[in-house]
Amino acid sequence: MRVCGLLTRLAGMTSKITRINPEQLHETPGYHHVTVVEVGRTAYLAGQCPLDRNGSLVGSGSVEVQVDQVVVNALAALKAVNAQPQHVVRSVIYVRSDDREVLGIAWRRLTASALGPAFSSASTLLGVAQLGFAGQLVEVDLTVALPD
Repeated sequence: MRVCGLLTRLAGMTSKITRINPEQLHETPGYHHVTVVEVGRTAYLAGQCPLDRNGSLVGSGSVEVQVDQVVVNALAALKAVNAQPQHVVRSVIYVRSDDREVLGIAWRRLTASALGPAFSSASTLLGVAQLGFAGQLVEVDLTVALPD
């Protein structure tokens, strides 16, 4: 079993997050099959959409531009609960496409971004037929183990 442990120290408190890839399961492109959290509080972020502060869709027709806005929004949401990307313990990425190349573009752009460490935990990437806003191509749903 391959184990990647992270001991996080913020505000003088210690939280333990352990990420595991059991040997019996396939290799992954960066995420872990299992994330174990030994903390008392979690935050469940609403799906972060490619909307600007005024609620307007950003990057119509561009997965890349929409991913960049989702990253900005997710980082702001994490900051609001005094968390960082490495505190994310579960992510679900929704991409409005059935094209594996488009899904790969979204995955690579997310994992290369400032939010990238969030996707080293248990992560799921889904191609979907529709998202909530007209023209929306990407949404990211995050679960966070809050530092004390």
